[in-house]
Amino acid sequence: MMQQLHLWWVRGTAWLAVLFGQRERAVEIHRELVALAPADASARSGLAHLHAEAGDTAAAVREFERLLELDPSSADDWFNLGFLHDKRDEMAAAERCFDRAVQLQDSLDRAWYGLGLVRVRLGRLAEAVEAFKRNVKLQPMSPYGYFQLAMTYQYLGRPDDAWRVHHQLLQFEPKFAATLKRDLLKVASADPPRETILAAEGRTT
Repeated sequence: MMQQLHLWWVRGTAWLAVLFGQRERAVEIHRELVALAPADASARSGLAHLHAEAGDTAAAVREFERLLELDPSSADDWFNLGFLHDKRDEMAAAERCFDRAVQLQDSLDRAWYGLGLVRVRLGRLAEAVEAFKRNVKLQPMSPYGYFQLAMTYQYLGRPDDAWRVHHQLLQFEPKFAATLKRDLLKVASADPPRETILAAEGRTT
């Protein structure tokens, strides 16, 4: 009973530290909470997010990995881990995490978006198109998926598809569509990087 009361007191102290922006103190308290209750997913999640906000991505990755050891079925935690790997330019690891997230929760639109971005950076543009198409289907009023889908079509040498997506975006986000139009024209008037041409053809150097 006393241990349970102590846990509740530590939780309350951690919440107040976060509320008042005392980030370093909040990290210390969350570490104490995790030490007291190693299987407490809420405490580990809080600690992971605090590390991420502080820019300590290595520590945040470790905490999300431990969270997934506790519950490997958490699509949100797989997404968060993928996001951190992406920030660390660990593209293969990011792709694995995003892919696992959408396997667990097919409707997780942000994981499809992340998967698309990672596959663009990996040079797998045709696969990126499919990921962005899923994102757009799940978030039909968010301009970001449309933008990335159109640009990926353009890099693939499919301008008709790119401009079709631009027309769709124009219907509800004209300002965003204007930016997309500018970038599509810029890409169309320039020679794409050799890496992009090879990726579009499914080849590597």
